[in-house]
Amino acid sequence: MKSQKFTDLIVWQKAHQLVLEIYKVTKNFPREEIYGLTSQMRRSAISIPANIAEGFVKKGIKDKIRFFNIAQGSLEELKYYLLLSKDLKYYEKNEINLLSDKVGKLLNGYINGILTTNS
Repeated sequence: MKSQKFTDLIVWQKAHQLVLEIYKVTKNFPREEIYGLTSQMRRSAISIPANIAEGFVKKGIKDKIRFFNIAQGSLEELKYYLLLSKDLKYYEKNEINLLSDKVGKLLNGYINGILTTNS
């Protein structure tokens, strides 16, 4: 059955869950990071489900894929910030890394599904 709205997509649901986890983790970051790493992590995390949502409504395949590629870029950016914040000992949880990997796999699968269906 075809999804009727972006919130039906499992990839969007997991990406949204990732945003919520990033907000929880960054809440405990040092105060001096509020305009630095905290802001950057939240912005890149938010960009993932936002671009999935925007790409969902696009009619053209190229437009759809472009927004999903932007989401992939934001995910990779977030993965770097996670690595940095772990190296700075701001957090130690591995669950966020696992969730970000899951989002990446789902996003790749979704893009491949679109390309396969329309080729």
